[in-house]
Amino acid sequence: MASFIESGWQYLISHFNDFQLACLGSFFLHESVFFLSGIPFIYLERAGWLSKYKIQAKNNSPEAQERCITRLLLYHFCVNLPVMIVSYPVFRFMGMRSSLPLPSWKVISTQILFYFILEDFVFYWGHRMLHTKWLYKHVHSVHHEYATPFGLTSEYAHPAEILFLGFATIVGPAITGPHLITLWLWMVVRVLETVEAHCGYHFPWSLSNFLPLYGGADFHDYHHRLLYTKSGNYSSTFIYMDWIFGTDKGYRKLKAMKSSEDDAMNKKM
Repeated sequence: MASFIESGWQYLISHFNDFQLACLGSFFLHESVFFLSGIPFIYLERAGWLSKYKIQAKNNSPEAQERCITRLLLYHFCVNLPVMIVSYPVFRFMGMRSSLPLPSWKVISTQILFYFILEDFVFYWGHRMLHTKWLYKHVHSVHHEYATPFGLTSEYAHPAEILFLGFATIVGPAITGPHLITLWLWMVVRVLETVEAHCGYHFPWSLSNFLPLYGGADFHDYHHRLLYTKSGNYSSTFIYMDWIFGTDKGYRKLKAMKSSEDDAMNKKM
């Protein structure tokens, strides 16, 4: 397996230079993973399949979904791609490389774990700041246009927010200068996580059922349903920041009430 990956990587670095791989390659990878993981949730919602796992009964109109996709493409090409290009010299200066040998899985996993921890911390405070009155009205309200989120709404936001919270995602790699394959793997897992958190479905196989500190769709969907001053649940991937600072109390109270109601129903049956 390792030799297969190295052979594939050798092909890439033989046919493309560092700039092409780090900027255009990263952009292509992001777009592919984002849309391929997010679009299925649009069709699930439209067809009504797996509706028993849908968190909210309300559906988005096809027009609203198409508007989201159109604006996403605009934001990605006009904001995300230029940021990747401008950031390239910084990553190179900090030591990012694409050459062989590839880093070990121990190095890759350690760096990605660090990125998750740092991203959670930075994202929490940035997101909480966006829920202050002025920033919410002028910036963050764009993301909350979809009170019933679906996968692709994860990156639907004001351009200023894309830059503001995007910093949380890239700050870890920027300061560590990882191998490009580590950056790509981090991008993939981060995109899949945020799409899942906005998908609008809570499945029996959802990670939040198995990882106690993982937020997931149920945790973040609550954030979208409430008014900006009372939402809470500001965390990105893991929920420990909300737990530490008490900004998940409303969500916990709601879950406890629902659990009590379910227990009462089961006893009657």
